[in-house]
Amino acid sequence: MSVDERSPAEAFPQALVAAVSCNDAHSFSKPNRTAIELVPGLGVRGDVHAGVTVRHRSRVAVDPAQPNLRQVHLIHAELHEEVRGTGYEVPPGGLGENVTTSGVDLLALPCGTILRFGPPVSTRPAGIPSSEAGTDTAVSANPGAAASPSPSSGAAASPSPSSGAAASPSSPSGAAANPPSPSGAAANPSPPSGPGPDQAGAGSALAVSSGLGAVSSSIASADAPVFAHLGVGMADGSGLGGGGGPLDVVGAAQRASLDGPTAEAVAVLAAVVEAEAASGAVADGRPAVVITGLRNPCQQINRFRPGLLKEVLGKDPDGRIVRRAGVMGVVLRGGTVRPGDSITVELPAVVPHRALDRV
Repeated sequence: MSVDERSPAEAFPQALVAAVSCNDAHSFSKPNRTAIELVPGLGVRGDVHAGVTVRHRSRVAVDPAQPNLRQVHLIHAELHEEVRGTGYEVPPGGLGENVTTSGVDLLALPCGTILRFGPPVSTRPAGIPSSEAGTDTAVSANPGAAASPSPSSGAAASPSPSSGAAASPSSPSGAAANPPSPSGAAANPSPPSGPGPDQAGAGSALAVSSGLGAVSSSIASADAPVFAHLGVGMADGSGLGGGGGPLDVVGAAQRASLDGPTAEAVAVLAAVVEAEAASGAVADGRPAVVITGLRNPCQQINRFRPGLLKEVLGKDPDGRIVRRAGVMGVVLRGGTVRPGDSITVELPAVVPHRALDRV
């Protein structure tokens, strides 16, 4: 039975955060932290990969104006256990992920899945204010079902959760500012390099495959009222409602030239964010990440552990590439994420479910 045939609560009843990691400098692995802070539309506060536009060096070298759909990297701890059985010792954060999960099959989730961190409001212990769940962020959301069991080793898709404290940046929409260092981190990182979305080229079209054309069209024609009702930055890079937010990433995409998988992921992201904002009074204020796609494994993995790449990159019987090194996502709501936090999985209800592709 697939994830789509079960409720998320049935599929992932014990989903948890196993570890969180962050680094303010470029390195393959990331040190574990006691907590990380998610910042809407940017990523993990103080992490080198936080930003509206791409921060991974390989992506910056090709086109620094691309939207950053890789703000948060998540890997299931079950992968670490699996490769340990073949002789590879990989600790949490070893493959560079920000959030190591347990009990949720990240690779099987469709693009646009929302991962919310911490107990639902109705079950939050007395005395914990809603502000700890990231209520200062720019958009609203509906609460979702609980999440959990272990990921299957050969799934073809994937998301990525991350976390953060309840603070959102005051920089103008489209700014490439990087948030300060995370809770538990030893140093304040410098702002990430690379231009912000307001420096990107204009005039690109979002080409998306069948089933997402209408969503793509709405993104391409997004105007001030659309962004205003979401309370995030406008597509032209000007600030609105304090600036910042996941639609700043969509704004960056509008000014960049996108390949097919990226355009599809952006279309889904925009639809999910708009639906989240429309939830209004029933918003779920917990820290949350929208899964956008799969990590694309590269030779750095072999430099980390010789031979490990073949364990996370292969082909299925039909010759299609299978990527198993975790999922990537964009921060929907800010807040603090800690080891032991529960994870609620919400499958996308506003777009057709599609398997994750590389981003």
